[in-house]
Amino acid sequence: QVPLVESGGGLVQAGGSLRLSCAASGRTFTIYGMGWFRQAPGKEREFVAAITWSGGNTRYADSVKGRFTISRDNAKITVYLQMNSLKPEDTAVYYCAANGMYRSATNDRHEYQYWGQGTQVTVSS
Repeated sequence: QVPLVESGGGLVQAGGSLRLSCAASGRTFTIYGMGWFRQAPGKEREFVAAITWSGGNTRYADSVKGRFTISRDNAKITVYLQMNSLKPEDTAVYYCAANGMYRSATNDRHEYQYWGQGTQVTVSS
């Protein structure tokens, strides 16, 4: 098991910034990559960004490219999502996920085996 704990969500005005953190523990040596997904009310969970643990390869959803940055701290076994120029449509519960099977920064939520509890991000207009 790989427990994941997210933090950093909150309420921010449009144009503002937030940084989400996701700390992993347990069998972290099995992780190939980590990702962020989000789910707005009444919508399916969607991919936001992903990063491989070893090479640091990244992938982003088109809707967040140029505004969000995913990064990792191998020593702290933590992944971050820096969110800038936030928009009301970024409002959602953000989930951290860990992938222990696929050696890529996958955007497929079905390829992630471990999930955090989620953190709310609300962007007011």
